[in-house]
Amino acid sequence: ENISDFSLNITDCTQVVVPEEVFFTVAAAGILENLLVLIAVIRNKNLHLPMYVFICSLAISDMLGSLYKTLENIFIILCKMGYLTRRGDFEKKLDDAMDSMFILSLLGSIFSLLAIAADRYITIFYALRYHNIMTLRRALAILAIIWTFCAGSSIAIALFSYEAATVIPFTILFPLMMFFILCLYVHMFLLARSHAKKIASLPTSTVHQRTNMKGAITLTIFLGVFLCCWAPFVLHILLARFCPHNPYCACYMSIFHVNGTLIMCNAIIDPMIFAFRSPELRSTFKKMFFCAR
Repeated sequence: ENISDFSLNITDCTQVVVPEEVFFTVAAAGILENLLVLIAVIRNKNLHLPMYVFICSLAISDMLGSLYKTLENIFIILCKMGYLTRRGDFEKKLDDAMDSMFILSLLGSIFSLLAIAADRYITIFYALRYHNIMTLRRALAILAIIWTFCAGSSIAIALFSYEAATVIPFTILFPLMMFFILCLYVHMFLLARSHAKKIASLPTSTVHQRTNMKGAITLTIFLGVFLCCWAPFVLHILLARFCPHNPYCACYMSIFHVNGTLIMCNAIIDPMIFAFRSPELRSTFKKMFFCAR
């Protein structure tokens, strides 16, 4: 905040403030929607598949992002009311814990998207061996490894966030993983048509291929939404670390609250994509809401 105030003093940019009511409303909606996705997958045995297990992992990441922004705003409100001081030991530990939650949410989202992309890739190009390659037990083991790595990384980055050796790998990881996922999607779409010709003799190949490509399109939408919602905030972190006193950087950092709201919007949009693109999830949601009827 001190860096932001100093930078704004040497620019004509005014800080864009999002009302706290908007923060809490958007965060609550994101947590509730993703919680419904988790409940739907747990209740419907037909959704106990690797694909939906990875989707649940993404939903948990979205929930953590919304929860982080909610706790952060509560922390800021308590500081403004004088109940907390910004330089106390307890407040420093609380701030580190929230930073760790934010990093965990970001890393969890990236690796969940990577797992979903890999799952779709195997589904499309190794359709006949998919159930042998990607079992439910193997998917759970992959998620255990992912979340263990993300939890360890988030704690390490939060504790050593002022070290350049920590900040640089973290900032490089985001574009690197996004580039890798993008390459995977491009390769997927380029080879999908030629692969469809090879299995055209199978009776159900057309329907199966159409279903898999629909899944790939859905995941492309996920990736686009994720980039639009998270990239501005990651850029803010980079500018705050490497050019905090530059007037142009300060102008961009003046929309910090807007970037934070975009993160929470991602948690709202993802479940809508699930419900819109998945007939099985739509059916489960209807049963959950209209079970009495």
